[in-house]
Amino acid sequence: MVKSYKTKHLEVEVYETSSEGHQLSRTLAVDKVEDGAIIKLLPGKQYQTITGFGGSFTQASAYLLNQLGEENRKRIIDAYFGPDGAQYSLTRTHMNSCDFSLRNYSYAPVEGDVKLEYFTIEEDKADIIPMIKEAMAVSRDGFKIISSPWSAPPWMKDNKDWRGGKLLPEYFDTWALFYSKYVDAFKAEGIDIWGFTVENEPLGNGNNWESMHFSPTEMTHFVQHHLGPKLEAEGKSHIKIFGYDQNREHLKDWVDGMFQSKESSRYYDGTAIHWYASTFEVFPEALQYAHHKAPNKHLIQTEACVDAQTPKWKDDAWYWSQEATDWGWNWAPEKDKQLHPKYVPVFRYARDIIGCLNNWVDGWIDWNMVLDRQGGPNWFKNWCVAPVIVDLAKDEVYFTPLYYTMTHFSRYIRPGAIRIGFENSNRDLQVTAVKNPNDNIAVVVFNENPEAKTFLLDLYEQSVPMKIRGKALQTIIIANDSNKDQTN
Repeated sequence: MVKSYKTKHLEVEVYETSSEGHQLSRTLAVDKVEDGAIIKLLPGKQYQTITGFGGSFTQASAYLLNQLGEENRKRIIDAYFGPDGAQYSLTRTHMNSCDFSLRNYSYAPVEGDVKLEYFTIEEDKADIIPMIKEAMAVSRDGFKIISSPWSAPPWMKDNKDWRGGKLLPEYFDTWALFYSKYVDAFKAEGIDIWGFTVENEPLGNGNNWESMHFSPTEMTHFVQHHLGPKLEAEGKSHIKIFGYDQNREHLKDWVDGMFQSKESSRYYDGTAIHWYASTFEVFPEALQYAHHKAPNKHLIQTEACVDAQTPKWKDDAWYWSQEATDWGWNWAPEKDKQLHPKYVPVFRYARDIIGCLNNWVDGWIDWNMVLDRQGGPNWFKNWCVAPVIVDLAKDEVYFTPLYYTMTHFSRYIRPGAIRIGFENSNRDLQVTAVKNPNDNIAVVVFNENPEAKTFLLDLYEQSVPMKIRGKALQTIIIANDSNKDQTN
């Protein structure tokens, strides 16, 4: 029997999402803890400052919102950005088209237009820009936008194709100008761009949809001698530049190239990563290496989704069951097959976000915010799952368990929060904790086991007995009155 639960209790609010059907439901502490498990919070141990959590404004998502009735459109925008919703604070969008576009398009459509006199974002004015503006209108604290190109227009590339190939050296300055023009065009629409990734998935995607290849040396040369100086010369050096933007298994090679020297590092503000190398492996060693290579730079997860799947409609149980497969289930090389087993979608999200936070990642961005029952629209038919699924024919909306999973982090861990240390004696529970700017402490606890678990939550020798259901995610908020003016 743990006796310390008899000390002064903490003032806590507890929200739980579980396979039993709870969706951010309020729950209560218990009277006692039987098994001796303790999660001890250590606010004196501080790590990275959190940038935010969120999802992506894709043409696919924005187009679908435009087709919905006004009530459901507002319902989705409020759910993601409103004060009673997920309160997304960090987002992403694509520059030019991507696979989750209705067609291939570029803001620089005129071949040979090296000064980009015909640059236009007209394609985005029908869908993406209205969606961003509606989100801005309901967001209480605002949100940051990272923009990523999938490919330069084919006329700037050595293979003259949307897919694969490399940027021709004679267009390096034109391509750098492209980013600056993009910032100005969105600014004219009342939208500020916070940062860029230089290129989505520079290692390619098998030439399936828009892509453009860089090595670490090539990307760093472009940033060091073209993109960085261009933004600086035009008074846009405040805009963040993120390198890499692909899977974590190659992260070491990329940060070694990007942060090789003071000169190579100068214009980089951080590194962007994706999760598609495995359905369960977080690659903590790679994340730790990246942080220690550039400890004062951002490390942001910019894309993740349940890929290569058609969404299950109004079937919460599927999202809690080990049935999903990913691209690697069929296509991974034999040596990597073990990294791509069947998995539980909710578990994958919860494990990855907690694992990322505990290994120096400061932002985590989901992919599409909204998709249809097919998992599109997607011009390449690269179907995926989003936290919110819509049926246009019936004007219906389905908030999957993934939406509530994301909200456990995005609503309660706010920009400017500082991750804090903890000691966890129960290996069955996965934990992360932060101190928010308002001095509240948020603790996220994940139990992927079918059995409920109890534990004692301890802070400054104050404690409260807790219980988390089996197959559940829990966010615990400790009011600042319980922890202010204390030391470890």
